[in-house]
Amino acid sequence: MTLLELKGVTASYGRVQVLEGISLTVPDGGAVGILGANGAGKTTTLRAISGMVRTGGTITFEGRSIRGFSPERVAALGIAHVPEGRGTLGGLTVRENLRVGAYLRKDRKQVAADMDYCLEIFPQLKNRIRSAGAALSGGEQQMLAIARAFMAKPRLLLLDEASLGLAPSTAKAVYEAIRRLRLESGIAMLIVEQNANLAFTLVDSATVLETGRNALTGTTAELKGMDEIRRAYLGG
Repeated sequence: MTLLELKGVTASYGRVQVLEGISLTVPDGGAVGILGANGAGKTTTLRAISGMVRTGGTITFEGRSIRGFSPERVAALGIAHVPEGRGTLGGLTVRENLRVGAYLRKDRKQVAADMDYCLEIFPQLKNRIRSAGAALSGGEQQMLAIARAFMAKPRLLLLDEASLGLAPSTAKAVYEAIRRLRLESGIAMLIVEQNANLAFTLVDSATVLETGRNALTGTTAELKGMDEIRRAYLGG
């Protein structure tokens, strides 16, 4: 079943149009990647879904149009967005950040269980549970941002550049935790990532953007087998 579908989506900042007609689908429980060079429109695609930019075209979630919805309304439908730069609430502790993620939920007992689960997935956060977000390392802040988004119990997680600025070993650990979240929770994911080698450990398929347009779309195996993808994104 298709969970999210974009058809001919355009987006602009003022008079500058960034997306020229993006189309993609995310199946329920699936993981889809968005690859491309800087300025290709990857981040803007996630912002278009979240209602953060002016858009055209069709955006549907669970068969319902959400184009033009406010970010708050999109989030309430079950779409959680982890932006580039993480957006950790630096003045709040790790525990308080996780509670903020669950602020719309009413199932208090399950919230407590999900917090324990997040701390199991990200044991570094358990060790820093009383620390302020601003005191965490970059990798810990990224883990906290993902865990906080998961605490909202979303159907779909939008993840923007989770490996950005992280040491290779830390980025690998973050992706291993994300993969476990996906496998154990069944959450669907749409992932923007510069490091295609990391993305391909997680996603089932991906689309490559060039200057705001779809350039290539295929399964992970198909894309990894293309010479132009290996040269541009896989170091081959």
